[in-house]
Amino acid sequence: MDAALSLIRIVTTAINVPGPVAAARLAEMGARIVKVEPPNGDPLAAYDADWYKTLATGQEIMTLDLKSETGTTRFHELLETADLLLTAQRLPALQRLGLDWPRLHRRFPKLCHVAIVGHAPPDEDLPGHDLTYCAAVGLVSPPALPPTLIADLAGAERAVSEALRLLLIRERTGLAGCAHVALADAAAFYAEPLRRGITRPESVLGGGVPDYGCYATREGCLAVATLETHFAQTLRRELGLEFADREALQAVLLTRTADEWEAWAREKGLPICKIQSYE
Repeated sequence: MDAALSLIRIVTTAINVPGPVAAARLAEMGARIVKVEPPNGDPLAAYDADWYKTLATGQEIMTLDLKSETGTTRFHELLETADLLLTAQRLPALQRLGLDWPRLHRRFPKLCHVAIVGHAPPDEDLPGHDLTYCAAVGLVSPPALPPTLIADLAGAERAVSEALRLLLIRERTGLAGCAHVALADAAAFYAEPLRRGITRPESVLGGGVPDYGCYATREGCLAVATLETHFAQTLRRELGLEFADREALQAVLLTRTADEWEAWAREKGLPICKIQSYE
């Protein structure tokens, strides 16, 4: 375990995916985490109990009703000795709980706060989920759903970065701060290559050249990423291809299985691998 944050104590009320992933990353860095769950628990436990347990490894789990006087009192006791609060509620919800930054900072002046939200102001009350954040920036191709939770995981990494930034500023200046991490913004950032056109079908990184794409093999599929000139030249030389257009390369790759080509590519030092499937 990385002990860089061994003196840092974090309280988190964040449930579902982004917050628990962020908390787990901070725990890996040595932070002590107290996770406060609502009376009905974290929905992630119902989606994937094993992942829920993995993300909560080493954390203290506590159930509190923050809408009750007893729960609020105990929660404030936790915040008295905490360095950072991590939340994942919409801003109006935080305000109703008395956890908006002005009141939070006034009561706990040494406490930093990272608030994972769906949308930044002025859309702070707009509901959303990973699917809607991704759909709004072109990262969904109907009728298929995204194969992973792009906005949630991107938001989690942003939350970790913001937590480290705030803690560093506090260490240097003594001033605690607040940062809002909008999942919609995180999705938009990850969609930037698509927006700029460099991953569209006709582009170099979208399959517009034979050296960067997916190919069928005798069994399984292969990802070929021999984009740089030296990789492309090595591939052609090793395969005996004077000129490798997509059709010529595909014909050769059909002669072996994906596993065989992956082993071959490792020997040759080429960025080629088998495409894994979790179906």
